[in-house]
Amino acid sequence: MRGGNLGTRFVLASLATWRVAHLLAEEDGPADVVVRFRARLGDSVAGELMDCFYCLSVWVAAPLSLTLTRRAREVPVAWLALSGAACLLQRVTEQRDAPDATFADVGTPAPVPLWRAAETA
Repeated sequence: MRGGNLGTRFVLASLATWRVAHLLAEEDGPADVVVRFRARLGDSVAGELMDCFYCLSVWVAAPLSLTLTRRAREVPVAWLALSGAACLLQRVTEQRDAPDATFADVGTPAPVPLWRAAETA
């Protein structure tokens, strides 16, 4: 993927970052492989990582950033940009909760936080 247009490579790597992070964090996977893997990890650090799309996108983006850049000094920026693009895609594609009444009154959707704190039991 090193050849070709940088914009095309960025779009492809962003989509790949979103797809893999979404698969790992939010889907069961083929034959429930991913959901069983998440269950096996349980409440460990890795298990908690698998429950957070935004956290997971950072780590999924890391190896893909290497395919996007030509110079080592560009890798950190590409890494964060890919994760950011995946987070934006997630925000656009995730189902929204019902808007708050105060926002519904004026026809404006309720704001959705980019990051949600983990809920405690």
